[in-house]
Amino acid sequence: MNIEKAIVVCLAFTLFACKAIPVENKDTKTPKNVILLISDGTGLSQISSAYYFKDSSPNYSRFKNIGLIKTSSSKQDVTDSAAGATAFASGIKTYNGAIGVADDKTDAENIVEIVSRKNIKTGLVATSSITHATPASFYAHAVSRGLTEDIAADLVTSEVDFFAGGGLKFFKDRKDGKKLLDALNQKQFSIYTNGLNEFSQIQSDKKVGYLLSDDAMPTIEKGRGDFLSKATAQAIQFLDKDKAGFFLMSEGSQIDWGGHSNNASYLISELIDFDDAIGQALDYAEKDGNTLVIVTSDHETGGFTLSAKKKINSEGKEYSDYTEIGPTFSTGGHSATLIPVFAYGPGSEEFNGVYENNLIFEKILQVTKWNK
Repeated sequence: MNIEKAIVVCLAFTLFACKAIPVENKDTKTPKNVILLISDGTGLSQISSAYYFKDSSPNYSRFKNIGLIKTSSSKQDVTDSAAGATAFASGIKTYNGAIGVADDKTDAENIVEIVSRKNIKTGLVATSSITHATPASFYAHAVSRGLTEDIAADLVTSEVDFFAGGGLKFFKDRKDGKKLLDALNQKQFSIYTNGLNEFSQIQSDKKVGYLLSDDAMPTIEKGRGDFLSKATAQAIQFLDKDKAGFFLMSEGSQIDWGGHSNNASYLISELIDFDDAIGQALDYAEKDGNTLVIVTSDHETGGFTLSAKKKINSEGKEYSDYTEIGPTFSTGGHSATLIPVFAYGPGSEEFNGVYENNLIFEKILQVTKWNK
């Protein structure tokens, strides 16, 4: 073979290889499943606390793709959980207190409604009531987050396949007398109120709902145990049983409440619990290879800071001991700080950069192709 022919052959081989590579990458970057983990009220300082107070290595360290979101709602610089979660669930900016509705109070289609039409299974887990602002935004439409009974009724008519959290009283002891537990049974839900079952006990169920407390679940410090991790793992197992693809939202709800009460031990214990749930999602995603895991928050709460501990010296003067952390707070409400986004799996690189919170929704639909 002369030199000219050899060059032509090499060029042809190179062009063929270049054309083949993008096709392969395109396939591997389309996730079949999405797990969205939301740590309510969590900013960078809350996340940082895991690195100082958790006994084992935080699961946050397992992410390579990290971005930041701007969280302001449509009318307020400082968002609340309802507007923040609606941005994630429906891809719109709306007013504080809105559950799945736009500024003009018309219903905004959410991701559960979109993907259910494609036979993709959906699930929600929370340590709050399942009717609380964040989980509610993924299935309900209400002009105010305070319309809890209306929100509970929306769960009955939604296409959710699995849910776990508190809020039994909103389905059972209602002012309007409606028996929503019976209505859930009629929608093929098996409802459990005494604790999480083994997967073998629910495997043949059509749909599953856990309502394990009258309102919110107990705190970690008051004995909730590993509910969030176990419910997240079981939701994954249940939603994946027919291999049709799934979307799961799992929330560490009470990190926010620790911030509101300026209670550092409450906040940190809930954050560490949430980090354990991240581990469950990542363990599954690593084995599966077709699952996108996104971890973020709706907003920061408390103006939480990992400051040096204040102490008094022998002369009675206050000083900062830089060898010990003494968490502090600047507010009992929310703040407008940018919020980290962590992503792992196919399409995770799309979540890098700085962008508005409602683009989480757009990016999920884009990388999964669920919008087509």
